[in-house]
Amino acid sequence: MFSNHRSVKGRYTSFCLGCIVVIGILHALFSKIAEWVPSFSSHLFPTLTIFLLVFNLFIAFFMAMKYWCDRKRLYLVAIAFAFAGAASLMVGTLSCFPAWLDLYQFNAVNYNDAMIFYMFRHLLMAVLIIVSAILYTTRNCPLSRLAHILIVGGEFLFTVFAVGLAWMYSSHSSFLSIDLVDNETREFMVLWSHFINIALIALWVVTLGTLMFITRIRNLFWVGGNFLCVCYIVTLTMLLAGGNVEDVSWYRARLFETVATLLLIFVLLYDVFRLYRDSHVKYQQSYQNSIRDPLTRLYNRSYFYETLKQALDIAEPSRPVSVIVSDLDRFKRINDTYGHLQGDKVLQFVANLLMDSVRPQDIAARIGGEEFVLMLANTSSEAAHQVAERIRVNLSRFDNTSSGGQLPEPVTISMGVYTATSPAIAAETCVENADKAMYEAKETGRNRVVVFK
Repeated sequence: MFSNHRSVKGRYTSFCLGCIVVIGILHALFSKIAEWVPSFSSHLFPTLTIFLLVFNLFIAFFMAMKYWCDRKRLYLVAIAFAFAGAASLMVGTLSCFPAWLDLYQFNAVNYNDAMIFYMFRHLLMAVLIIVSAILYTTRNCPLSRLAHILIVGGEFLFTVFAVGLAWMYSSHSSFLSIDLVDNETREFMVLWSHFINIALIALWVVTLGTLMFITRIRNLFWVGGNFLCVCYIVTLTMLLAGGNVEDVSWYRARLFETVATLLLIFVLLYDVFRLYRDSHVKYQQSYQNSIRDPLTRLYNRSYFYETLKQALDIAEPSRPVSVIVSDLDRFKRINDTYGHLQGDKVLQFVANLLMDSVRPQDIAARIGGEEFVLMLANTSSEAAHQVAERIRVNLSRFDNTSSGGQLPEPVTISMGVYTATSPAIAAETCVENADKAMYEAKETGRNRVVVFK
């Protein structure tokens, strides 16, 4: 328990330090840009809004697809609605800039409506991210289909309600209105600068605290989520320091939010890459387990025959394929005398010797209890005989001491060699002929190599 608490504390510390470094770098970058560019074009804000809209749509679809792949992650739906709703409100923001490509029509910009959409966007996202954190606690609890429908439906209705309410407040309804910016002077109204901005900062602080407490920043995905909350707190604080919508704080906040959202996308993409990498490693491990003998880690019978058939398809006199079948002499006596555990150690020792004695392109497999087989590509009968003889001699030299206790007594091996020079020969026939040669070695005294003739 203490170790786990220390681990969580370490994650919190690392996250806070990381946020300080990233925010410091972005702040320094923007300060340099502000020095290089004496004044910002009116095109900048809607241009950044378009980039931000695209980024939010990307994240929304990303979350929806992750939920589609794993229906237990219901919390992802809330995040998807948060970014989809934010993108919808950004469309409303762009509608406040009529003919924004025309430099001479920027006097028609409705900054008050833009700020209303901005306010509702933060409210929508903060609430849905809190909902996502709460749903994260139920990830291991099976929910009924009805519960899924009700939760998703509730999130959808809330998103539609927030977007619709923002649309009505933004000069589209004669019954609802709110003044956040004076469109004549471009100054922030007291309602925004003294109440709503501070309230939104407090809301994001609560959201960040909730997210950090529930998720414990346990993986890269939630690092990105918590970082997003920090970025929104910073952007709102930047606006709090500004007095109107055309000073440097207005552009600084939007540029910072855009870059921060882009960084979040990179974090999510890296998370996908990491999951893919882990999945690929697990697949490779699973595949290797399916083609290898669990005791000796040599290839198993099915993989050996499959590879041998492929090699025989291109076999010819200039590219012979040799097969060596080998069997340990009097192995049953080792099991009976020293036990099966010691017998397993003998098999593992011999398997390692075989793997060390062949090339990477060759195949070493276990096809029976104490029976092994080698496939040597592009190897003539004489060369295969030399390989088999070298293995036989090397094995006979080991005893209990030189083998590190894996061989309780000297062990010998009998081996049979067969070489195919035509694709007309079946894989089973190759092994059968090599097996016959091996049995001839057994019958003529054991501990020898016989080539099939």
